[in-house]
This record gives sequence, structure tokens and C-alpha cells, in this order.
Amino acid sequence: MIKVLFICLGNICRSPLAAAIFTQKLHERNYTHQVSCDSCGTSDYHIGELPDERTIACAKRHSIQLHHRGRQLNRSDFKDFDLFIAMDQSNVDNINMAGEIFKMTPKCLFLIRHFQKNADSQDVPDPYYGGEEGFEKVYEILNESIDGLISMMEKDFDIENGRLL
Repeated sequence: MIKVLFICLGNICRSPLAAAIFTQKLHERNYTHQVSCDSCGTSDYHIGELPDERTIACAKRHSIQLHHRGRQLNRSDFKDFDLFIAMDQSNVDNINMAGEIFKMTPKCLFLIRHFQKNADSQDVPDPYYGGEEGFEKVYEILNESIDGLISMMEKDFDIENGRLL
């Protein structure tokens, strides 16, 4: 099984929404037995908390099921996950710093907008200090980026058999 980890700072806004969108798209494509995912944050700000209320509302508007409690990136994630998908460059830097501390590196690490056609930035903006419109913009970015991620996985991985090549 291919295991994907979506990562942001606090794990209550962007990464849980990304994981929920990804899970829905896997279900639609009948890949739930070949690919799984989770999300986490690089900080310990929101461990054990539910996603932000605005994230929950955004997911609900798009008929996406969101089942998550905040957690922090840990040593076992480096062993357990095949793909690390970060929301912004700061997350990438924090992942690499954690890898140095744990003396481990992620197998594959990407910024999620790497998979978005014509992205106007490499980072998904953090909507935490904004309003509902910021969460909707994040949804649009993630939805398009995740389509690109799945397309890459279909092209470059043995997704039918749940294996990296």
C-alpha cells in the first residue's frame, strides 16, 4: 500500500482538509485498497484538537467527510509513509529539520502545489488568521493540486497494485 502524509504547521486547517479531499478522490477512483493517507503538523500547537471550525464548514460545503484530530510529525512517520506532501516551504524546512533530528529522511517530499497547473505560488496560504473566503481558496488550491498528485501517482507509480516503482 502507498501511504501519503499531508503536512502543515498546526494540523487543523490545510493538511486535514487535503487528506479528506484526497481520501474522497481515492474512493471515487476505487484506490482505497492501494493508497492511504493521514495528516499531521510540524508544531505541537493543536495536538488532539478537532480541525478548525472553518475547515469543518468548508469540507461540509463540499460534501467531504472530515474525521481528524491534530497530531505532530514524529519519528515513525519517516518509516511509515512513502510520500510527504507539504503545504508550504516552511513545512518543508521543518520536515527536513525533524529528519536531521531523527536521523531519517522522507522517501519522497513534495510541495503540494508542485502538482497544480499554473500555480501562482509554491505555498498554500495558511487561512488560520483570515475568514471563510481564505478557507474556500485553500479548498480550490488543494482540490486542483490533489487531482495533479493522483495523476502523477497513476503515471509514475504502480498505483493499481499499491506500490512505488
